[in-house]
Amino acid sequence: MGRRKKIVQECERLMDNPENIRNIAIAAHVDHGKTTLTDNLLAGAGMISQDTAGEQLAMDTEEDEQERGITIDAANVSMTHEYEGNNHLINLIDTPGHVDFGGDVTRAMRAVDGALVVVDAVEGAMPQTETVLRQALREGVKPTLFINKVDRLISELQEGPQEMQERLLAVIHDVNELIRGMTEEMDDIDDDWTVGVEDGTVGFGSALYKWGVSMPSMQRTGMDFGDIIELERSDKRQELHERTPLSDVVLDMVCEHFPNPLDAQPRRIPRIWRGDSESDIAETMRLVDEDGELVLMVTDIGVDPHAGEIAAGRVFSGTIEKGQELYVSGTAGKNRIQSVGIYMGGEREEVEHVPAGNIAAVTGLKDAIAGSTVSSVEMTPFESIEHISEPVITKSVEAKNMDDLPKLIETLQQVAKEDPTIQIEINEETGEHLISGQGELHLEVIGQRIERNQGIPINTGEPIVVYREAPQEASQEVEGVSPNRHNKFYITVEPLSEDIVEEIQLGNVSMDMPELERREALQEAGMGKDTSQNVEHIHGTNILIDDTKGIQHLNETMELVVEGLEEALDDGPLAAEPVSGALVRLHDAKLHEDTIHRGPAQVIPAVREAVHRSLIDGEIRLLEPIQNVRIDVPSEHMGSASGEIQGRRGRVDDMYQEGDLMVIEGIAPVEEMIGFSSDIRSATEGRASWNTENAGFRVLADNLQPELIEEIRKRKGMKLELPPSIDYI
Repeated sequence: MGRRKKIVQECERLMDNPENIRNIAIAAHVDHGKTTLTDNLLAGAGMISQDTAGEQLAMDTEEDEQERGITIDAANVSMTHEYEGNNHLINLIDTPGHVDFGGDVTRAMRAVDGALVVVDAVEGAMPQTETVLRQALREGVKPTLFINKVDRLISELQEGPQEMQERLLAVIHDVNELIRGMTEEMDDIDDDWTVGVEDGTVGFGSALYKWGVSMPSMQRTGMDFGDIIELERSDKRQELHERTPLSDVVLDMVCEHFPNPLDAQPRRIPRIWRGDSESDIAETMRLVDEDGELVLMVTDIGVDPHAGEIAAGRVFSGTIEKGQELYVSGTAGKNRIQSVGIYMGGEREEVEHVPAGNIAAVTGLKDAIAGSTVSSVEMTPFESIEHISEPVITKSVEAKNMDDLPKLIETLQQVAKEDPTIQIEINEETGEHLISGQGELHLEVIGQRIERNQGIPINTGEPIVVYREAPQEASQEVEGVSPNRHNKFYITVEPLSEDIVEEIQLGNVSMDMPELERREALQEAGMGKDTSQNVEHIHGTNILIDDTKGIQHLNETMELVVEGLEEALDDGPLAAEPVSGALVRLHDAKLHEDTIHRGPAQVIPAVREAVHRSLIDGEIRLLEPIQNVRIDVPSEHMGSASGEIQGRRGRVDDMYQEGDLMVIEGIAPVEEMIGFSSDIRSATEGRASWNTENAGFRVLADNLQPELIEEIRKRKGMKLELPPSIDYI
C-alpha cells in the first residue's frame, strides 16, 4: 500500500475523534517563509521527501505561484502527527502573505481554530503581520508564534547569543502588543492569548534549513542557543536538523497549544453565527455533534478540470456524505452532494464521509459561493465574511475574439464566485467588462489565469483607480418632487462619523442583526439614541433614517424610497462614483392617495433627485484610496527612496534605523503608486524592499478635484459640465 494511501486511511480513522483534531492556518507577511515552513511539516508527516522540503513549495500548486515565488491561493492539507502517545489529525491551510490576496486569509480564518503566525527574525513584525493577526482574532482564532530565518541573525548579522535573544524578545514583545490591543475588547476570550517562550507558544528556527527549537524542545534535547550558533556557524546544518527537526517542534506546539473543535466551537459559534442560541442546531454546533443536523460553512471555491467546482469548508455539525441533498443559504431548492474528500496539498482524496470538526472538500454544491452556509435544514446563515479592505483598482477586460465572449462572461462570473474580494461588472452590450480588485498584482494574476487556464486571449485596459464621494457637512432640507408633481420627499444629508463607518465595514452593524443589538452597536459608536431607533436601511457605508411621523401610505412606498436612495448612492452627483459615509434623513413626505400615481416611475426619480441635491448642499467631495508604504533601504539610498514617496503626492511619516537598513514609513495615493515598483528599483539600484497596504480613503485636495472629476466624467461618457449648484469646487 502506498504511503499516501496509508496517510489518507489514518486521517479517516482520526476524523471521528474531535479531541485529537487541530484545524490551523499558517499566516504571515509576504516572504516570511510560510510555504517553506509548510513543506517541512509535510515532510515531517511523511507526505513529501525530506530532501526536497523547503525547495519544493508543495502547497504552491499553481504554475504562476511557482514562477512568482509567492502564494496566491490558500491551500489545504490534512496530515497526522503523534504527540504524547496520541496520533493527531492536523488540517492545515497555507495562506497568502501578499496584501492583494488578503481575502483568502480572512476566509481561511473562518475554517480554523488556531493561527500559526510566522515572523521573519530580521524584519520583525510588519504591516501585514498586524493585518493577519487582526483577521485571526476577529474570527476568534487563537494565535501562536514561529520566528523564522533565525539562521540569518547568526550567519548574516553575526549576532552573539545575547544580541540574538534581545532581538527575538523584541519581536515577541511587538507581537504581544498587537494581540493585547486587539483582544482587550473581546468579552468571549477569558484567557490571556499573548505568546511566550516559557509556556511553549513561541518557536524559533529556520524553515529553509529545517531546524527549529522551543522551550519544551530545548528541555527535551538539551540544546541551547549556544549549541545552535556553534552548529550553524560551522555549517553543520544537517546535524542541527537531525538533532532538533523543525516539523516536530512546530507540530508538537500545534497539538499542545491550539484548541480542538470541542474547546473552540462553543466559543466561536456566538462570534460567527447570530441565530437562536437556545435552538437544537446551536446546541449540536457547540457540542460538535456528528449525529446532529449537517452545518457546513463554505470558505473557498476552486475548480478542478475533471471534477468541476469544489467547495471547501468547515463542518460545524453533523456528517457530510455523498448523495445528501442540502440547502445553500440565499438560494432556492437543494443541491446534491456528488463526492466528499479531504485535501492533500494540491490534490483531493475522496473519502466516505467527513464528520463535524473537520475541513471537507465537496463537489455538487453548484449554488454555493465562498461564504455560503450549507445545511440539512433551513437555518439562519453564518455571519458574512467581512473583508478588511475593499477593491481600489479596476481594469477593463475584453475578449480578443468575439466568439470567446460567452466563455469569458462565464469565466468572470466564476472568478467572482471564487473570490468575493473581486467585483465584476459585466456589460453585455459593449463586450467590455470591468474587474475591480485589491491591487495591480491581484488583477494581473486574474488576467493571466483567464488566458492560461481557460485559453481565452484577452485585452486588458490600463488600471483605473476606484474613487468614492462623501458629504463634508450637514445639508439644508431639500425637496424632491416626482415627475407628476403629486409626491414630495424632504431629505437632509450629513456625514457619518468614522467610528460608525468602521463598525459597518467590520460587519458589527448590519440590517441582518436583531434591531436591539444594532441599536446598541450604533449608540456605542456614537450615534444618538433617537437616530439609532429610526434606522430604516443600510447601503454600503450609508444609513437611511426615517424621521417621519404617521404618514399615510409611506409603509408600502418605503421599498421604492430605498430603491431610489440606492440608485442615488451608487452613482454620486460628482462623477457617478459610489457615495460613502452619508447619513440620509427622510423628514417628511407627501404622497398621492392613489397607488397608480406613486409607482416606481414617480418615487424613484424624486428620491434620487432629493438625495443628490442634498449631497451637493452637504459639499460632497471626491475621496481617493490611499496606501501605507514602508520601504527598507540602505542609508545611502534613503534620500532617493523618500523622494519617490514625496514625488507621488505622498507623505513621509517616519524614518528610523533597523539593523543596517533605514526604514521609511509613509502614505501615498493608490493612483500615484501605479508603476511604483519599477521606479523605486531604478532610484535605489534595486536595493530597496518595500510593501504597501491599503489604508482606506481620504478627501482629495480641492485644487485637484475639478480636473479629476472632469477626467472621470469624460471616461464614463457623461456630460462634462457639472450641475451649476456645485460651485464650491
